[in-house]
Amino acid sequence: MGWLAAAAGTALVLFVLRDVFHTLWHPTRHGGLSRLLMTGVWRLAKASPRRRAAGLAGPVAMAMVVAVWALTAVLGWALVYWPFMPEAFTYPPGLKPADHAGFEDAVYVSLVNISTLGLGDIAPTEGWLRIVAPMEALVGFALLSATVAWTLGLFPALARRRSLALRISHLARTHPTSDQVDADAGAALLDGLATDVSVISVDFLQYAESYYFHDGDGHISLAQQIAGAVHLADQASAARHPEVRKSAAVLRAALDDLAAVLDNRFLRTRGSAREVFEAYARDHGDVGRA
Repeated sequence: MGWLAAAAGTALVLFVLRDVFHTLWHPTRHGGLSRLLMTGVWRLAKASPRRRAAGLAGPVAMAMVVAVWALTAVLGWALVYWPFMPEAFTYPPGLKPADHAGFEDAVYVSLVNISTLGLGDIAPTEGWLRIVAPMEALVGFALLSATVAWTLGLFPALARRRSLALRISHLARTHPTSDQVDADAGAALLDGLATDVSVISVDFLQYAESYYFHDGDGHISLAQQIAGAVHLADQASAARHPEVRKSAAVLRAALDDLAAVLDNRFLRTRGSAREVFEAYARDHGDVGRA
């Protein structure tokens, strides 16, 4: 039974490491556990009558993912230690080994190790356990570092998305005429937008969790403003200037790629790019409303 518990604990640890890998370091996949938590919190936020729930959905879900990762890893290693307590551990003179061999004591040992605080008053003496304990500390340090890197990468992606939405909003509010778009400056403008849209597509692939961060209504919401980029591409596609038409085609291709990423990863409409963007606007525009 002891080895069965240890095997179950090892499986839990490997499950967490796999989820961390697919969430943070694999650019084409999304961790199963993290995705369930993210989508679950997002749906709860959509069902909530409080608009404040929209802005909290992403940060709360992200904190929950990290907490579940840490808790599952702690419990997994505790299951590894527990069957071998107290025989394979050393205790200080003030503690009776028989009184401190329960599962809660194994959790305590696991917490001490994963937090990289060093060995506490209960330490392993068995050869293989003396190797496992430092390995847990290394995983704890890696988990902490990965969480910091995740945060540092995710929030710049959100800033790029909101910046693109604001730029599209500026263009929509200035109402550029067909003659203004049908010029060399118009081609440069379309090329810049196509580049920015492509960057957002990569951000959604690399940081899929960013989808569940609500930008709010208005000028910084890409879900609300992306239709302006579609309209501009349609307007420029009828231009007389060949470079403008070429740039419009490039922008259209970038928008199609963005729609494909949104649909394949989140929306599942299987519709046209315009239909996907409409579903994107609904999904984000209705969050937090009664």
